[in-house]
Amino acid sequence: MDKRSPSTDWTPTWVIAATLACLCSACQLPAQTAVSLSRGEALRIGRKIWDNECGGSISGLTSWNAGEDFASLGIGRFIRYRQNARGPFDESFPKFRDFAGARHSNMPAWLHEATACPWNSRAEFLRAENSPQMKELRTFLAETIDLQSQFMVARLQSALEKMIDEAAPAERENVRRQFDRLAGSAGGCYALVDYVNFKGEGVLSTERYHDQGWGLLQVLELMHGNSPGRSAADEFSRCAAEVLRRRVKNSPPERNESRWLPGWINRVKTYAAN
Repeated sequence: MDKRSPSTDWTPTWVIAATLACLCSACQLPAQTAVSLSRGEALRIGRKIWDNECGGSISGLTSWNAGEDFASLGIGRFIRYRQNARGPFDESFPKFRDFAGARHSNMPAWLHEATACPWNSRAEFLRAENSPQMKELRTFLAETIDLQSQFMVARLQSALEKMIDEAAPAERENVRRQFDRLAGSAGGCYALVDYVNFKGEGVLSTERYHDQGWGLLQVLELMHGNSPGRSAADEFSRCAAEVLRRRVKNSPPERNESRWLPGWINRVKTYAAN
């Protein structure tokens, strides 16, 4: 993080190194798989997650995509719905805010008290891009990169048992085995952490098109290999691309989700490049 200026595009390498090392080690908790990462590996994983979500920039910590009813905030693209708006996707920013607040972060009072996104439309959000409130929000996000990473870890740690519960009984052993395959390597751990924050666990009934989801569970269910390491990461990358293509095919035409597919596919290709 660059505490000198919230508008400076600079990656907080020492924070990412420390937190991502803990992040990947944490993958062993639900899957009983030990993960050992060097400082260089942790730095590389952290940089990729930062780049995937925010282009490695402070300014990228706040965004609102066209056609959506919510802002996307932080390196995890945590969703924050506008006032009186709800949708099929999990609203994750309030959960992160509470997580950060419980750890005594320097949170602006207005952010702690807000019951919804302070901006009621994308147009309003864009007009406020350089407002004092938006700058204060970016500063808070820039100064809590470590907490955001820890929050992402906590989400991953809780994801496995949720997915096991949601999966069909005949699929549960395979889901756990595939999770273990990935959690046992730096590249696989990066794929797990990135995808679960990118497209969720895949356990919510509201996150379905034609009764087919696109989260981590659905990717793991498509996997059937046994070899760990690079083989697992390569298979995960292929299956993730298949799940995302299926999502776009099933999506309502008015959402025009095909516009996002090339970027999504490029993102999951990075899982096989580790």
